[in-house]
Amino acid sequence: MTKTRLTMAAGLLLTLASCGDNTSEQFQTDQSGGAAPTVAAPPVETKEPNTAYQPAFPAQTRAAGVKSTTAYEGKVLTDGLEKPWGLTSMPDGRLIITEKAGTMRIASLSGELSAPITGIPKVNAEGQGGLLGIRLDPDFEQNRMVYWVFSEPLPEGNLTSVAKGKLSADEKKIEGATVIYRATPAYDGTLHYGGRILFDKEDNLIISTGERSDTVTRPQAQHLDSSLGKIIRITKAGEPVGGNPFEGEAGAKPEIYSYGHRNVQGLAFHPETGDLWENEFGPRGGDELNRIEAGKNYGWPTITYGIEYGGGKVGEGITQKEGLEQPVYYWDPSISPSGMTFYSSDSIPEWNNNLFIGGLSGMHIARLVIEDNKVVGEERLLESEKQRFRDITQGKDGALYAVTDQGRLYRVYKK
Repeated sequence: MTKTRLTMAAGLLLTLASCGDNTSEQFQTDQSGGAAPTVAAPPVETKEPNTAYQPAFPAQTRAAGVKSTTAYEGKVLTDGLEKPWGLTSMPDGRLIITEKAGTMRIASLSGELSAPITGIPKVNAEGQGGLLGIRLDPDFEQNRMVYWVFSEPLPEGNLTSVAKGKLSADEKKIEGATVIYRATPAYDGTLHYGGRILFDKEDNLIISTGERSDTVTRPQAQHLDSSLGKIIRITKAGEPVGGNPFEGEAGAKPEIYSYGHRNVQGLAFHPETGDLWENEFGPRGGDELNRIEAGKNYGWPTITYGIEYGGGKVGEGITQKEGLEQPVYYWDPSISPSGMTFYSSDSIPEWNNNLFIGGLSGMHIARLVIEDNKVVGEERLLESEKQRFRDITQGKDGALYAVTDQGRLYRVYKK
């Protein structure tokens, strides 16, 4: 078992272990054994940005660094997964996990993995495609229905699709798998599928898509007759939800909830406000965190805080424009944000309502402290593990569970 033990002393401003240090970080708790208030420090990002773009408001990027004061531990439950992509809790606390190549597995909280679950439609696992986000029906204990997102291969190209099916009583197969939604148009490429999925409080599905990356498809993030680069809201039957912001608008897809997105791999609802938040990859720099409002345009590719991978400007090279939403927060250089979850548990009270985001190229879990819809603090967890954190969720036990591209399942919990 690989373990990372982290504790923190109130008032101490200590730096994280360097990237070359393979040892676990060790800090001290306060003498009473309790958790002292979070302490602000310099921003956690110390690398030079890719651009000289100025933020639109203070702390829109490189917010103050913070350190958890509660002693916590990151423990590897298993390293036997094959490129896991999404995970969610089952009613009994176990986890159901998707693997990129097209399989699902169930993991116990002691790390045992089931055999691959069969009955899943074929995926195109090339590039960034595969079996992606997953959620269980809110009535799973009665109907055993599972919903997932995947990159579906069709003769005319690949697309982001949503399917559902029933988990058999013996948990060995998905029965009656059916595709309920396809984000059209299809495209002969293997990048930027988006792929996250949530249930809202009305038991409708929230789905994220990407704009498929290439310059020929990129503009479709701004087009309301395309499902690319969007957040989609549909029913469990795959139909547009009544009351969606573009319902009845000529030429607009009625399932669209928001638009102007690049590649959304993080979705989460705030546990108190109920607001929908998302994160998305920027190009070279300019990863974004957004609070989503129905019908709003989040700007890509017209505005961005990033540049092209080759170093040139994206479009006109502007970061603000009237009618386009500003990100609540952005990262430059990129951390490649993926799955995310808000924390809401009595186990570690100082983490309540904090947002935890898996970083791929950043190789850490980002903890964001949010007040009044602004990021006021940032911390990096498990940075010394050198893992590409693909998804993270809060378990039934109040711990955080995260999967990495390298095949690990972590449990992050109070010591």
